[in-house]
Amino acid sequence: MTNDTTTAGDHGAARHTTRVVGLMSGTSYDAIDVAAAEFERSGDTLLMRPLGALGVGYDESLRSAIGAILPPAPTTIEAVCRLTTRLGHAYAAAAQRAVTELCGGRADLVCSHGQTVYHWVDGGRALGTLQLGEPAWLAAATGLPVVSDVRSADLAAGGQGAPLVPMFDALLLTPDAGGPRRAALNLGGIANITVLPEAAAPSATSANAGRSDGVAPSGAASSDAAAPGGAAAFGATSTGGAVAGVLGYDTGPANALIDVACERFFGEPYDAAGRHAAAGTVLPELLAALLAEPYYAAPAPKSTGKELFHPGYLDGFLTGDERGEDVVATLTELTARTVADQLRAHRIAEVVAAGGGLRNPVLTDRIAALAGCRLLSIDAYGIDPDAKEAYAFALLGWLTWHGLPGALPSVTGAERPAILGSITPGTSPLRLPPPAAMPARLRLA
Repeated sequence: MTNDTTTAGDHGAARHTTRVVGLMSGTSYDAIDVAAAEFERSGDTLLMRPLGALGVGYDESLRSAIGAILPPAPTTIEAVCRLTTRLGHAYAAAAQRAVTELCGGRADLVCSHGQTVYHWVDGGRALGTLQLGEPAWLAAATGLPVVSDVRSADLAAGGQGAPLVPMFDALLLTPDAGGPRRAALNLGGIANITVLPEAAAPSATSANAGRSDGVAPSGAASSDAAAPGGAAAFGATSTGGAVAGVLGYDTGPANALIDVACERFFGEPYDAAGRHAAAGTVLPELLAALLAEPYYAAPAPKSTGKELFHPGYLDGFLTGDERGEDVVATLTELTARTVADQLRAHRIAEVVAAGGGLRNPVLTDRIAALAGCRLLSIDAYGIDPDAKEAYAFALLGWLTWHGLPGALPSVTGAERPAILGSITPGTSPLRLPPPAAMPARLRLA
């Protein structure tokens, strides 16, 4: 299997494309999100052609095994070894499906995030992280090289190792000149935001600059599905230009605690369409106690996960006399307030959202109302909101493959931009392409 496939383009010119399969399993640990994309350089723009996405659910046995080793539960090295192997097989099967069903049998690279089981943060500093899902099984099953362990390099550079999706946001959603202050929001188990820098007001000579690549108006996709905005180019070993002003961090729980309450009170994995929250009443004393969590007031950069917001954490706030609907309503308000507080602090006028929480109108409407901003789905930019993170990891795989950093120090707090991940060879000799210049923007082809 060759990499960076060369084909004949228009007028016989050579075209170099790379097909990447991205896999992501988040803190909800309910499924593997898989996306495939074809990348091609066009000057300083990286073109991405989405090839499709899959949602591959974990079976109940595997989901239970993940839950059984998550902190604060005790575990053993045997359990960890068994789980990383089982997850490796699950990811391998999902990647094989993607190569066959989405890529027509031809792909060049896989990037697998793995399943986070522990993110070690002490005193606000990330000291280690562990994602399970042995990449050798993916490489053996697909025959392709696999990028994995994508967070550790940023930690070694002094960063939080999270969030990493802001690189995708920064390249795709860069602001229109004179347009609204924009942020990206992901509502998975944990909520995280990417705050994009404000663009300068357009001048008479630059108001239409960059429009030749099919840029759409704010909040809408153009006929060729290009996304709004544009960014100044930045080098392969630095993150200057427009991307230097990008911020991003975890705001706290999105669905993590809501899901726990739904399982406890209703035997359901999540609050479908927000119906339990809509039927409940916010409990002021419970909300006040939850909002006193020190994490919310901690400065960025910061990251969190189920090491903090786990089932036992919620138990510590409940008396046992509450109605389930009221608890869910209160936890939904907690997420809305902690997200909206951060959006307001950055004067965000437009937020582009993705993740499972986007299907909860009680949550999204409340965020928009509290933040005083417009909230729209990333599908307005041509990206499946359930597959955004999988596409983001496909991009991170492409960047690593071409010797480019995938983390933004302004987001993670690292001392330098790090090339992310380790590469496990496939069944053919590993041939890396020549190092590339950092693209200035990402557009959909």
